[in-house]
Amino acid sequence: MARLISLVEDRSPSLREVSAALTPHTGSAHIVGITGSPGVGKSTSTSALVTALRAQGKRVGVLAVDPTSPFSGGALLGDRVRMQDHATDDGVYIRSMASRGHLGGLSASAPQALRVLDAAGCDVVLVETVGVGQSEVEIAGLADTTLVLLAPGMGDGIQAAKAGILEIGDIFVINKADREGAQSTRRELRSVLAMTERDDHAWKPPIVLTVATRGEGVDEVAEQVAAHRLHLGESGELERRRLARLRREIEALALTEVQSRFAGLSGDARLDALAEQVLAGETDPFAAADTLVEHV
Repeated sequence: MARLISLVEDRSPSLREVSAALTPHTGSAHIVGITGSPGVGKSTSTSALVTALRAQGKRVGVLAVDPTSPFSGGALLGDRVRMQDHATDDGVYIRSMASRGHLGGLSASAPQALRVLDAAGCDVVLVETVGVGQSEVEIAGLADTTLVLLAPGMGDGIQAAKAGILEIGDIFVINKADREGAQSTRRELRSVLAMTERDDHAWKPPIVLTVATRGEGVDEVAEQVAAHRLHLGESGELERRRLARLRREIEALALTEVQSRFAGLSGDARLDALAEQVLAGETDPFAAADTLVEHV
């Protein structure tokens, strides 16, 4: 698994062959995204949720995305430090990935890495994003179920997040609930969610209070994750989400391929000739671009 994910991250030439071999064995894993602002306890909550899922006999994969430094280009990949309790459990696989400058809270290689974990037989795959803000909501397009973590005492978190990240949550978790303000945070969150228009049969996101460092409330989170998975299957929403996810992945791969082809055109005589024609007024940039696309 480690070698396959490394092939994914390095965009190896053999990745096409690997993808073709893995795809028939995918589709069984429940992908659960865990997101929230920095400092809400995502890594600790992920570790506690792994414990709860393992108690249910589930095989668990964890994909933890760490931010890449814009200065050095490196990443600490330290999320695994908080998950040492599972290091010797052969029913758990934990992999850290660097975001490598990709926006949205994830790594560009995340979809293919998830395919590896799915094909390897993981029942549940937890995807922990980097600390995100209100617009970095890419996890909603990748996960079957999205957990949004909040914490009391971190300023007006609801007001800061509701423009984006609150709209993607299937389950809301108020971690560090032993702190003052947990109940008021829940009331404020509940009032914000009440203003969201939903169909009568739509899933209504629950709010769960946890203290991840002590494991309190985490079993309820695991129960809500299972309940949401059941709802997705019964409502047909699971297939809709996965089809949308595959459309985005196919589109991204196609765009990457087109960009790679155009990357080699900087010194191409055809491009130079088209530029000269535009300069001479013989054609316009749009027509020149159409001509170039037809011959790439």
